[in-house]
Amino acid sequence: MISIRTLVLAAMMAAPRRAHAQGANARLSALVDSIAGAVLASTGVPSATVAVVTHGQLAYAHAYGAAKLEPQLAARPDMRYGIGSISKQFTEACVLLLQQDGKLKLDDPVSKYLPGLTRGNEVTIRQLLSHTSGYQDFWPQDYVPPAMERAITPQGILDHWAKQPLDFDPGTRWQYSNTNFVIAALIVEKASGKPFFQFVRTRILDPLGITTAVDFDALGPSAVQPTGYLRYGLGPLRPATSTGAGWMYGAGELAMTASDLAKWDIAMIRQSLLEPESYRALQTTVLLKSGVSANYGLGVDVDMAGGHRTIEHSGEVAGFTAENIVYPDDSAAVIVLTNQDAVPASALIASAIGRTLFTTEDADTQNRTARARAIFDGLQHGTIDRSQLTADASAYFSAQALGDFHSTLGPLGAPTAFVQTAQRERGGMLERIYRVTFAGRTLRVWTYELPDGKLEQYQLAPAG
Repeated sequence: MISIRTLVLAAMMAAPRRAHAQGANARLSALVDSIAGAVLASTGVPSATVAVVTHGQLAYAHAYGAAKLEPQLAARPDMRYGIGSISKQFTEACVLLLQQDGKLKLDDPVSKYLPGLTRGNEVTIRQLLSHTSGYQDFWPQDYVPPAMERAITPQGILDHWAKQPLDFDPGTRWQYSNTNFVIAALIVEKASGKPFFQFVRTRILDPLGITTAVDFDALGPSAVQPTGYLRYGLGPLRPATSTGAGWMYGAGELAMTASDLAKWDIAMIRQSLLEPESYRALQTTVLLKSGVSANYGLGVDVDMAGGHRTIEHSGEVAGFTAENIVYPDDSAAVIVLTNQDAVPASALIASAIGRTLFTTEDADTQNRTARARAIFDGLQHGTIDRSQLTADASAYFSAQALGDFHSTLGPLGAPTAFVQTAQRERGGMLERIYRVTFAGRTLRVWTYELPDGKLEQYQLAPAG
């Protein structure tokens, strides 16, 4: 059986050849179309709507598949989807705006605004936003339990989940908890004196021109055109169970189009909504009391992907899953929204598109990729062109090394794809990283190239 990864990477290789002569925009659209189509076909997810930001502006937006199955309705890019926990970024932005206004501080104790919560005099707002508070998650499941089909008030959530013993001492562990952001949203109300969604609307959505966003938590499925779906096992797609009003308050309440979510990402790239210190707080990983990094900022995952800094978060809510990846140093972002819950399709599409954004197709790269591929082919046969190597690299490829390469790579046959995914400088050399794909297996190849073109290193390992 062909894996999703193989399908996606095969599409990534085919699309650039078709689109190269048509320019960058045509190449991007062909890549996205191929990737989205391959993933939807492999996973059976009904639809996806995608937006891509390059050079700090919206470069492409398109929708694929069916927004509804009965009666069938094609997905369109102007349709709003539930974005789930990506909404948490808007909640933390509200808190940061209030800190800028002098109405609260990140290190204020929760009890200053909401008395009566467990150890509220010890837990800080920063710990809420970074999931290091210890408050237990009220919704860890990937389905809707019966109790969540009924409406609830945010205070009702706090009374049940934020007044029991903490799961751990504040600041000592990282553990995802929707409860944290319900508390944070209530603090926004207390500090601002305005209803939470009204504050979101007037301070974030309207200034950024985000016109399609609605309070999906309060309005329910009628607020969106796509139907959210689920599967039981490998069964047919069925309409998903919806949560009652109140459960997603501050934690996953928003629905919007992918293009409008891109406006939020562009503001993050340009740092146009918040002050620089606020963006720094948002994007800086939180350290636990032990000194270990949580790899999480305020409402976002903070990481590196292929040598590029990423500010990322996924979302899932009652029939919808979403992925939002921002590459702030590269002025790029990828947004993918889908209408089926508990599936990885949005992440698969977004990560594959993200890799293609940093795959250059200039003549030099093509020549270097062809050379790396030729060396790989030689190693599959136990040979190496030593004229391409420095003395150090030539010494590395001993008779034993060539024998091991031959015996392990030869049986794999010809790769189905060989593509450069990243490059960076190191030690006065240029490092190039390649992804080599076979049916059912993927390898990572990386080289160090000197200014004169000779290779100081050529190594490979299984891809993670």
